[in-house]
Amino acid sequence: MPDVPPSTPTAGRVRDAARTRTEILDVAAREFAERGYAGARVDEIAARTRTTKRMIYYYFGGKEQLYIKVLERAYSRIRETEQTLDVAGLEPAEAIRHLAELTYDHHTANPDFIRLVGIENIDRGEHIAKSEVLANLSTPVIDLIAAILERGRGQGVFRADTDAVDVHMMISAYCVFPVANRHTFTTIFHRDPLDPSRHDHHRRMLGDMVVAYLTGAAGGAEPGDGARTARADGGPAPIGLAEHG
Repeated sequence: MPDVPPSTPTAGRVRDAARTRTEILDVAAREFAERGYAGARVDEIAARTRTTKRMIYYYFGGKEQLYIKVLERAYSRIRETEQTLDVAGLEPAEAIRHLAELTYDHHTANPDFIRLVGIENIDRGEHIAKSEVLANLSTPVIDLIAAILERGRGQGVFRADTDAVDVHMMISAYCVFPVANRHTFTTIFHRDPLDPSRHDHHRRMLGDMVVAYLTGAAGGAEPGDGARTARADGGPAPIGLAEHG
């Protein structure tokens, strides 16, 4: 066998640095998800890792830069997961169903991601707006949805007014709700929206909902026609507020 040169000290330091950065990001993600940006403490993150506060600042520059890196990694992971989906050989309805179900699986399995998103919205997107990485990170999934919708419209199976961002919002809203509202919803309705025994049922619901909207199977009116479901007596349907937990 040919001689294998031993690892150089420099290579070892690079591996150690990468491992340390990953450990810091793992611990920081949990700290920010649990306590929010304002409540998280770099001292606590350092205490829960094999490093020091000084080294955290050396690697990331400061608390805000560390938080932005945590957000970038969290969003990058769902985008990477979406890109693993091979929908080229699927019919449009099945393709969008698979994307919706994959998103549901990811979000319900990663509650810290949903907490981080909620915290950043409480802060009005102050930190995410400072990230050049996140500014362009949504493009691949929107392009993926747009391609599926274009195929569906071309085959005459999707309604003509479909919009990729609308569909992405629809999927995200359903996937975020059971995680973000789990405790209030459970208290009000006495049903845990993340009950494992109902997971497959809920992901099918999401797929059915998205496909029904896109194909018009739900009987949705075209935009601008002013249609509203009428009461049995012929009057206009009442507009009310539903308990949402």
